[in-house]
Amino acid sequence: MPHHNTKENANMSFSEEVTHRHGGETLTACYQCGTCASSCPVARLDARFNPREIIKLSLLGEKQEILTGDAIWLCTSCFNCQERCPQDVEIADVIYALRNIALEAGNSPNIYADFASALIADGRIVAISKFVEKKREEYGLPPLKAVHVEALNTILSATGFTKPEKKEASQ
Repeated sequence: MPHHNTKENANMSFSEEVTHRHGGETLTACYQCGTCASSCPVARLDARFNPREIIKLSLLGEKQEILTGDAIWLCTSCFNCQERCPQDVEIADVIYALRNIALEAGNSPNIYADFASALIADGRIVAISKFVEKKREEYGLPPLKAVHVEALNTILSATGFTKPEKKEASQ
């Protein structure tokens, strides 16, 4: 799978790098009205997340702050911001593009490495417990089919999926 960090990207500003990504095309249409932030349920609960701030920092070229911080990983993809944006900035899609850039740079929360390990080993991100199996039976649902892990890993390998490395906890 080709990566986007080519020599061409080295000469681009960060905002250009984002707008050249699938999902990031509308970044520069933002005029910082704040509708996204006022529509965001996460921003109301966690001061670390503000979609308006993420867009602003991206436009200002604050690549390291965006890629190494927590903010882009806190978005729940509810699309409230995107639905209400008067400039049709696809904010959730811009955040996906930023996450992809961060992943390529080796920056992701450790939980994603745990998810990837489980997916590669078991074919599922979350193991199915005996309790869940029993509840499915009680509700008349069929048992879950086994995952063909080898086939899944063949697909993952063909798409360039690799397990993110865990970062050591900072002190």
